[in-house]
Amino acid sequence: MGRIWMSQMMGAIADLGLPFFDRPARLPPVETARKLCHDLLSDHGEASGTALAREVIALYRELQPEDRVHFIEMLAEDFAPDTTALRAAAECWLGNPDQSNYLALMRAVDSPRQELLRRMNMAPGATGVIVGMRETLLDLLPAHPELRTLDADFRHLFESWFNRGFLQFERIDWRTAAAVLEKLIAYEAVHEIRGWSDLRRRLADDRRCFAFFHPALTDEPLIFVEVALTQGIAQQIQPLLDSPPQKLDDVAPDTAVFYSISNCQAGLAGISFGNFLLKQVVDALRTELPDIKNFVTLSPMPNFCRWISGLNGMDGADAPDWLGEDDRAALTEPDWQIDEAVRAANQKVLMKLAAHYLARAGRKGRPADPVARFHLGNGASIEQINWAGDLSEKGLRQSAGLMVNYRYDSASIVANHEAFASEGEIAVSSRVRSLLNGRK
Repeated sequence: MGRIWMSQMMGAIADLGLPFFDRPARLPPVETARKLCHDLLSDHGEASGTALAREVIALYRELQPEDRVHFIEMLAEDFAPDTTALRAAAECWLGNPDQSNYLALMRAVDSPRQELLRRMNMAPGATGVIVGMRETLLDLLPAHPELRTLDADFRHLFESWFNRGFLQFERIDWRTAAAVLEKLIAYEAVHEIRGWSDLRRRLADDRRCFAFFHPALTDEPLIFVEVALTQGIAQQIQPLLDSPPQKLDDVAPDTAVFYSISNCQAGLAGISFGNFLLKQVVDALRTELPDIKNFVTLSPMPNFCRWISGLNGMDGADAPDWLGEDDRAALTEPDWQIDEAVRAANQKVLMKLAAHYLARAGRKGRPADPVARFHLGNGASIEQINWAGDLSEKGLRQSAGLMVNYRYDSASIVANHEAFASEGEIAVSSRVRSLLNGRK
């Protein structure tokens, strides 16, 4: 209710400010937006500024996709830092690095578009629209690297706006608002939720789901994690997803399996929430279910087969020295990963390759696998690699059906994180080490 009331209040303030600014004459949409944005950066009272911000946000919502691209380009070009003022401020600070010159340099570095975005954010519902702007920007970056400085401004603001201190941690269950439950179905990025009955299963008594929310994004989860409460460490995803629900008293779980973590807002890519979420989930489960002793993931290796496809071009640390030409040939045939006979004949090779891929491929401290980077960076260890962990078409094509358990052990999380962050050391169990050190 608080969030709704605040939105209504800001809307009322914007209504009061309408008479205090001039709408531009009829112009093409992006030119109208340009004039409104320049006007928004000029001096205005709270009411007229909020009204202007609402006009800009409403106009952006109505833009066609191609005009949204032009809007992003306009932000980058019209509201970049003043290079002359920035150079002058930098020279003053270099000549005399006192407090006043430092503050002048900071003001010069703070680009006008950052202040423009802050003022836009005064409008009711603006935060979600601005996050959507960055989603459009991220789509443009590969072909337009000159927009990277604009993206840096978005990230700088989002790291403040979505600071952990502002996030709300909530458990999601079947009694949660339908608007939120619909978003879970839409945003699930790891294992598709096949309608309402499947969602109900994932929210049953032997399951848990937790999410982070932001006060400015009503009913919009930022990230959520799905947890299965089991006896022992789950090694395959299909039985976990398809098993009938059970009462906790019948399960007597000793393990919490994090089997899906989904980021919901594409425009917040690179703004980290997952590490905070997992730590808070572990704390919540420990409080509710003190008999839970094991906290593990059941994770995909989304780029494993893509990595294997480049075996013939590998060199250095990424090329296992034990891999023979016959192995390379067998694993570079078209669609080899969906051929059960080929997979079975190469099971030992694939298990060893998976261990190498997770623990040794990539740069020091930057494993090739993005999921491994996330969990290892949070202090987890590689517990085990599971054969036939995901036999769905997606699982076969991405990782030849293999999955990974990462373990979160409270006694070693901090040490693992520090060793990984400072030395690039990766914590592995004895069974994974045997895969790394053994010969075929």
